Amino acid sequence: MSHIPVLIKEVIDYLNPQSNENFIDATVGQGGHTMEILKRNGPSGKILGIDWDERQVGNAKENLKEFDGRVILVKDSYANIKEIIEKEELGLVSGILLDLGMSSWQLENSGKGFSFMRDEILDMRYDLENDLTAEIIINEWSEEKIEKILREYGEEKFSYKIAKKITEVRKNKKIKTTFELRDIIESAIPWKFKRGNIHYATRTFQGLRITVNRELDNLTDFLPKALEVLEVGGRLVVISFHSLEDRIVKFFFKNKSEEKLIKILTKKPILADRAEVLQNPRSRSAKLRAIIKN
Repeated sequence: MSHIPVLIKEVIDYLNPQSNENFIDATVGQGGHTMEILKRNGPSGKILGIDWDERQVGNAKENLKEFDGRVILVKDSYANIKEIIEKEELGLVSGILLDLGMSSWQLENSGKGFSFMRDEILDMRYDLENDLTAEIIINEWSEEKIEKILREYGEEKFSYKIAKKITEVRKNKKIKTTFELRDIIESAIPWKFKRGNIHYATRTFQGLRITVNRELDNLTDFLPKALEVLEVGGRLVVISFHSLEDRIVKFFFKNKSEEKLIKILTKKPILADRAEVLQNPRSRSAKLRAIIKN
């Protein structure tokens, strides 16, 4: 399994899986977190694994085949968690994990243009039934709309310059690949800002990916539904990877805590330690928050 699950020890500590309890991994990916839970909730505890990407469901099925019979895998959006549980007749669950990070496989093997390090088509869809692609946004949306998503979802301070350059270039030819877009971003950003800890194309690609997949809307839809399907004493663990996601989770937990519906288990977000960041650099931006349902 090439994907290294993020904050695995902390996920297990906060979910605290026990024998015969049922769980949901709302973004199952390669199945790394799910596997560790399955090692602890036997002999008859089940896990419902959800992923929007059909090929990731296939990857998880292969990686988790030793637990066949205790794993239910569904190709769907985690935003539909309540409907999925009802359809699968799972009932209330003891714990839910939502890991909002992209897997190594998505970046390196999906061929969908998630990474600016690979020359691929500008797709960025988790679900191929989705009509919207990054290529459509880049070539058909107005300069104002592109600037807005780069600023709001990418938190890109050069959103105006990048959007302007995109619309200039597309007048002469369609922008089709990740490398073409990366070169446009590079030409729009002042030289001194190209040398930093974060690659200059990161925020633009993030803004596009969030928009294509409605990621923030899906997270907002998911959180109240997740609480509904948790049993009393059940735990919800969310791992986010940028401030927009973390803010949504933080304020949802804060509001529900004030309503006495939950108890927050993490006063501050849990971060990966230095050893994990060295082993898995993508974990450096991970923030884990956890609650228990009253």
